[in-house]
Amino acid sequence: MPDTADAAAALLAEAAAQGPGNTIRIVLIVSLVGGALLAWFLLRGYRADDTDAADEAGGPASRTDGGTDRDANA
Repeated sequence: MPDTADAAAALLAEAAAQGPGNTIRIVLIVSLVGGALLAWFLLRGYRADDTDAADEAGGPASRTDGGTDRDANA
């Protein structure tokens, strides 16, 4: 039985010497997926097809003044 304990200790020491392989892979994958979700969330507010919803709700797109005050800061 002492041979098994020595072998297990040697395997654990060898595995620890390899570094953070799986951990860094998980961190990279999660950060890439998170970045993609963040980009999707931020960019969905800039869709150009939102004029139909504003027309139905009586919003800014339904005005007849040409929408000049919409870009007042530009």
